[in-house]
Amino acid sequence: MTPVRQGDADAPRLAVILPCYNEEAAIASTVAGFRAALPGAAVYVYDNNSSDRTVEVAKAAGAIVRTERMQGKGHVVRRMFADIEADIYVMADGDATYDAASAPEMIAMMLDESLDMVVGARQSEVDAAYRRGHRFGNMMLTGMLTQLFGRNFSDILSGYRVFSRRFVKSFPVLSAGFEIETEISVHALELRMPVKEVVTAYGARPEGSQSKLSTYADGFRILQTILTLFRMERPVVFFGAIGLVMALTSIILAIPLIITYGQTGEVPRFPTAILSTGLMILAFLNLFCGLILDTVVRGRREVRRLAYLSLPAPGAA
Repeated sequence: MTPVRQGDADAPRLAVILPCYNEEAAIASTVAGFRAALPGAAVYVYDNNSSDRTVEVAKAAGAIVRTERMQGKGHVVRRMFADIEADIYVMADGDATYDAASAPEMIAMMLDESLDMVVGARQSEVDAAYRRGHRFGNMMLTGMLTQLFGRNFSDILSGYRVFSRRFVKSFPVLSAGFEIETEISVHALELRMPVKEVVTAYGARPEGSQSKLSTYADGFRILQTILTLFRMERPVVFFGAIGLVMALTSIILAIPLIITYGQTGEVPRFPTAILSTGLMILAFLNLFCGLILDTVVRGRREVRRLAYLSLPAPGAA
């Protein structure tokens, strides 16, 4: 792979972006790690209403510190993507768990292969670094995303990613919290962007640093986000499946009525007949809703695709 030569006039502008909330114990080593790995990059720390000394420690470590008042990682990422101008963005958490030394390899891969996103798939040899509940939840949610959207990531919840400028500036961030990584993955899948994963080391948090991720509450929100994005991006399949269930239920209810009518010429159970008819009407309404919304989704996707194509690919001559 072609190394990234810092200081070269033609070298891309690099920005390391670190969303932070109460990371006093870890942010200094995180900033130091990325400054050592990418000496030519600007390192930004976006504080999200920390109640400890995160801001002071980050400034002392040499980071450019800014603040986002709306609580939640999604709000922070939206602000970072909007405010920071660069050619390549390296995003990681400020908890010192991600391997900063892997960043040059990920950037070189992006430039060599003209990728729009490189994901640092986490591999940990320390049990404390990756709790069992988080590991199982990640596997389950990753598998669900693969089934619904048809392409595979091995670690959709990784917070360690390298983005091209055209990815960042075409991404309309809608999420508020930790479900942002799921939305990022779906955005890449829906626009058919060239992406790749690289296995990176994942370490335990330093003493005094605590995870902000709730296994069950945030896991449920991520699951809800996957289903919501599926409804938004695949309306024909989503509403068509609901319509199919209603249509089959209607037919099952109607079969005894049809048999009885053929034998006696009478419809003995009017409530069942009305229910069957109503379910069939609703089935067709769901199908038509899906078809109409699919037209809207295609229009939205075209707008995002045009915004994406308006910027050059990484490493383009």
